[in-house]
Amino acid sequence: MATRRSGPRFGHRIKIGLGAAIVLGAVLMAILAPLLAPHDPYRQDLLARLQPPVWAEQGAWKHPLGTDNYGRDLLSRLIYGSRLSIMVGVSAALLSAVLGSVLGMLAGYKGGWLQQVIMRFADAHLAFPEILLAILIVAAVGGSALNLILVLGVSGWMVYARVMYNLTRAVRERPFIEAAVSHGASDAYILARHVFPQLVPVLTVVCTLQVAQMILQETALSFLGLGLPPPTATWGNMLAEGRDRLWVAPWIANFAGLAIILVVWGINMLGNGLREHLDPKAKERR
Repeated sequence: MATRRSGPRFGHRIKIGLGAAIVLGAVLMAILAPLLAPHDPYRQDLLARLQPPVWAEQGAWKHPLGTDNYGRDLLSRLIYGSRLSIMVGVSAALLSAVLGSVLGMLAGYKGGWLQQVIMRFADAHLAFPEILLAILIVAAVGGSALNLILVLGVSGWMVYARVMYNLTRAVRERPFIEAAVSHGASDAYILARHVFPQLVPVLTVVCTLQVAQMILQETALSFLGLGLPPPTATWGNMLAEGRDRLWVAPWIANFAGLAIILVVWGINMLGNGLREHLDPKAKERR
């Protein structure tokens, strides 16, 4: 019996630990990029262009992961690329969380016409593909870090609004909310002090998982030429630069793709572990 009960606990702890280690490593790499990068990520050396990784026949330790078509060091660009990709993903997810949570809680607590307006707009927005909406807006306003954060943040608020709406409706019926109302507490006070703290665990899980989604969307926009303009070092730009030379110099795109896969996998692992850890039903089974 002890072994059976320890299985789920062990599983979610492994997920949280492994995911947190990957995410923390990526964040530290982004913060310490000037110290970790062996070269200037924008310095061109045409005499060393398309140099393979160090383990290949013509590779050299000067450029451990090789160089791109302009002779720029891929390891340095990969390290610096984590800065913008992670910053845009985290900032856009936080913007979506704030916007969607406020609207979802208002709709769930107030009800009536406000609920109908917010939730019907969210339903209409959900019917429109997020990436297509982002492509249309970025193509119109241009690609920059601020524009990407605003576009991705606005395009993802519906997920939070729907989750917060359902949870707020459930919390609204609890006795402590009725007690606060009977004592004359304002709606803003009740939402901030009584409703929102009950939603933080679920909001944390949703926001963690959405960071991975935002990183993928930023990468897709950069890959399509709608993200930060070249030669800005981002993982999406590195994928786009390696696309035309995939058969000649596959390492240009491969390393950026592996970095994206690893970070997104780590974020999803962390989010799933947190979900299992905070799930009341899972706690009962443990």
